Order: sequence, then C-alpha cells, then structure tokens
Amino acid sequence: MAGTARHDREMAINAKKQLAGCSDPVERLRLQCLTRGSSGIKGLGRTFKIMDDNSNRSLDLKEFIKGLNDYGVLMEKEEATALFQQFDRDGSGTIDFDEFLITLRPPMSKARKQVVMEAFRKLDKTGDGVITVEDLRGVYNAKYHPKYQNGEWTEDEVFRTFLDSFDSPYEKDGKVTQEEFMNYYSGVTKDEFFSYYSGVSASIDSDVYFILMMRNAWRL
Repeated sequence: MAGTARHDREMAINAKKQLAGCSDPVERLRLQCLTRGSSGIKGLGRTFKIMDDNSNRSLDLKEFIKGLNDYGVLMEKEEATALFQQFDRDGSGTIDFDEFLITLRPPMSKARKQVVMEAFRKLDKTGDGVITVEDLRGVYNAKYHPKYQNGEWTEDEVFRTFLDSFDSPYEKDGKVTQEEFMNYYSGVTKDEFFSYYSGVSASIDSDVYFILMMRNAWRL
C-alpha cells in the first residue's frame, strides 16, 4: 500500500509539471485526471456514468461539459467543445464510452506490449490464441484462493472468475483473446464501464517498473 501511495504521489507531481506546458486538449484532460493519481481517469468515468441517465452508454455535448465541471476539470467551454469533437469520431453528436476510452487512454509502448504478450503466451498453453480454463491448469494455482480454501468455490470456479476479470461483460464465455488480455493492461477492460481504468499500464508511468511488475506477477 505504501508503494502504491508513493507511486500515486509521484504520478500526480509529474502530471502537474507536464500540464503547465501542455496545449493539446486531450493530453490536458488526461493530465488533469492523472494529477489525482492512478484512479483519476476512473473517477472521471464514474462521473460520466452518473450523467448517463438513460443508460445508453453515450453522452451529448451538454452532458459532457457538465461531467467535466462536476469532476472539477478546469476547462473553458470552447476547449471542452473542441475536445468533445475529437472524441466524437463518427460525428454523431454524442460520445460513445468506448470512443472516449480509446482516445483518452495513454498508448502502450512497444516494450510493454511485448511483455504483456509474453504473459499471454505463458497462459495460452495450447497456443491457439485463446486462454481457457484448461489452459490455466498447472499455470495458475487456484488452491491459494480464499474461496477455494473455505470450500465456497471449486477449482474450475476460481479459474472461471479469473478469466471473467479479463473478459467482456456482454460476452463472458470463459475465453480470453489476445485483444481482451491486452485491453486489460492498456486500460479498456470490459468489466464495467471505467473499472476499465484499472488499466494497469495507464497507472504506471515507467516502462521499467511496468515490465518488472509483469515479470514478477507472471513469473516470466
């Protein structure tokens, strides 16, 4: 916990420094969120989710500006309008949550993508490009999971829950593709809108630290 708090403080300090010399609207929004630490973008997403009264997973310009204001993002209306237009890739007059994520999430470096794919290949024992329960046997030890130890879950149920954390809420089929696995780390896990930004890569600003974290987590 202490390491996470220290990392969040460092991220906030770095974001504030970069914000002072940044003019790009998308990058300014990203940095304003990161001044709140690794959960900053997730927090903005929660604000937008509250704005989505009809649950259609989209926002119009008025809702977008109100969401920014409610979250405390400092931005003139003209800048917010220009920002909205950048997110509205299809020109529909609304922002789809996925459009928003794709644009706002920080891009992953080549080095990060390589180590994520190394972890994927380790889990994908059959080499067919999809991780399933069968792939996890002998790779992921379910017996240390507390719900397995207290008898609440079987080994297969632990495996399935593990896979579901990487999977789409609309298609939890017990299979995780390369794209879904990569999206989990890049910031677009489809668990629930903007628990998305558990986006592990987005919360770690050092390639070296991210790669070390991945190697330790997956024993690569």
